[in-house]
Amino acid sequence: MLFRRKKKTLQKLESRFGHLKTEGFNFQLITRYTAHKDHSSTFQEISNQTGNDLDFDLFFCFVDRTSSKIGQQFLYDRLKTIDDRTEEFVVQEKIITYLEKNPKEQLEIQYLLNKLNNHQTYYIPDLFQKEIERKPKWFFLFPILSFTAILSILLSFFNPNVALILFGLFPINILIHYGLKRKTTLFLNSVPSLLAMGAVAKNLLKVKVIRDSFSEISPSIKVIASIRRNMSFFKLEQKVDSDMEAAYWFLLELIKITFLLEPLLLFSSLDKLQNKAKDIENVFRFIGQVDTFVSVASLRKGEPYCTPTINKNNRTIQFTDLRHPLVPHCVPNSVDTQKSILLTGSNMSGKTTFIRSIGLNYISGIALNTCFASAASLPVARLFSVIRIEDDVLNASSYFYREVDEIKEIIEQSGKSTRSIILLDELFKGTNTAERIAAAKAVLSYLEQQNSQIFVSTHDIELTTLLGDKFDLFHFTESIVDSSIYFDYKIKKGISQSGNALKIIAIHQYPEAIVKEAEELLHTMKRNY
Repeated sequence: MLFRRKKKTLQKLESRFGHLKTEGFNFQLITRYTAHKDHSSTFQEISNQTGNDLDFDLFFCFVDRTSSKIGQQFLYDRLKTIDDRTEEFVVQEKIITYLEKNPKEQLEIQYLLNKLNNHQTYYIPDLFQKEIERKPKWFFLFPILSFTAILSILLSFFNPNVALILFGLFPINILIHYGLKRKTTLFLNSVPSLLAMGAVAKNLLKVKVIRDSFSEISPSIKVIASIRRNMSFFKLEQKVDSDMEAAYWFLLELIKITFLLEPLLLFSSLDKLQNKAKDIENVFRFIGQVDTFVSVASLRKGEPYCTPTINKNNRTIQFTDLRHPLVPHCVPNSVDTQKSILLTGSNMSGKTTFIRSIGLNYISGIALNTCFASAASLPVARLFSVIRIEDDVLNASSYFYREVDEIKEIIEQSGKSTRSIILLDELFKGTNTAERIAAAKAVLSYLEQQNSQIFVSTHDIELTTLLGDKFDLFHFTESIVDSSIYFDYKIKKGISQSGNALKIIAIHQYPEAIVKEAEELLHTMKRNY
């Protein structure tokens, strides 16, 4: 039966390799590791604003091909942080190349990682990110109550009246059992998976290419193995919870309450985990890295990609045949400039999608050594964006005030000491035309001097004149055939010479008087400009 179950799991893993996951994504648990991680030594943690601008969670769902919950949490954190990982990418590419040449061994690695795909595994970070719960001062009573329960059962065979002691103890034990459970639930979830994590890590080291690449992890795996025997009860409980009927679970719960097994064994185990947080984290990261490498191999099998050239000395981003990974049949575009880029063009022509594709490919390249393009060159830089802003009704903050705050944050964080990539979409569109153009020009001129490469879209053609000496000018356009608008989504040099707002109004059969007056006013305004 175990052989058939393994065969079925292997078939499932093999069939989904190179494809999107079909399971749901619980971001409250996926982000648990990242939410409590210390990022103080990280070059940059991507902000919530940028995550929202780039549809980060949706992008994660697309990229995630991991086999374990540990790998899923590690991958999310990897994508959320920008660091120079060029040395790690050497190991990643070495392992991926080996896996491509040895598909059976790759499948066995996925099978091992899949053992850590249960819900409880999400809680392993609690063991190294949270303070381990210590024994309560009155813990000494637990062994006494447990021994009394055992003794009363044994003596009841000789004198049935002794069983009354057990009935008297039971309510007390219930209060202790469930009273402590509220404090220890997190650890009750994580300790069983810790055992499985140690076993999986040990077996992963049997693969030579992994053992050679992660030789320093062995001592930490041995630390977890040394406490394994003391926690075997929790492994049994995990098996019962997942494989057996409710009646068996109820029986186990009854036994735990009667003899106070849970607090006795849990606090004994937690005592052994004291001062072992670093080793647990090391093994967690080891498994997360291996799973991420396999996930990258799966991603690459299903998508056209390139491995970027990443260099701290690079000044600007360069892409050839860049695609937005979340847009089906996306039209590729190339970026090859040493300046910032000012984009003009009609509504729906592709400006914002292009800017987002820059951000997502930068994240993917710097985190996974994988870009959705035919060639890419990247700096190690901080990433900022203001693309999607919403009114904050609860805090009485309008669109414009929210945008002003976000731009100020970028101004304060970008600087000459480190490179910055800044993605902006129609600056200050919440205010009048004259002030919008003046403020946008001033902000863009300032940021351009702060060691930054800026990608900004605008409908304000005036900015192309004001910034033409500092920014390279590109545009997107459209064509109209038989009263229908068609976009080619190709970036072109120069300034957009047309808009499509009035054309769309006409196509949607607005009254002719409205269309005519609007066109006349537009011509007058252009002559005056």
